[in-house]
Amino acid sequence: MRIDKFLNSVNITKRRSVSQDMIENGVVLINDKVAKASKTVAIGDIITINYLNSVKKYKVLLIPQTKSTPKSLQDEYVKEIV
Repeated sequence: MRIDKFLNSVNITKRRSVSQDMIENGVVLINDKVAKASKTVAIGDIITINYLNSVKKYKVLLIPQTKSTPKSLQDEYVKEIV
């Protein structure tokens, strides 16, 4: 699954356009490399998002098979790393 779709489907971003903007501005990294929107996410990848005031890291646990997942199931797909 593409990184922009993944961020949206596991509820890290509210809309895919937000994901795409973040990726275009270079604030999304996969395994410490700046991501492009077409980059494919794999199980075990570490996604880093550099917000203005903080940095969040997520480990990919599972790739969703549907376009969207309930927010209550987000922990099945990604784990936030401290």
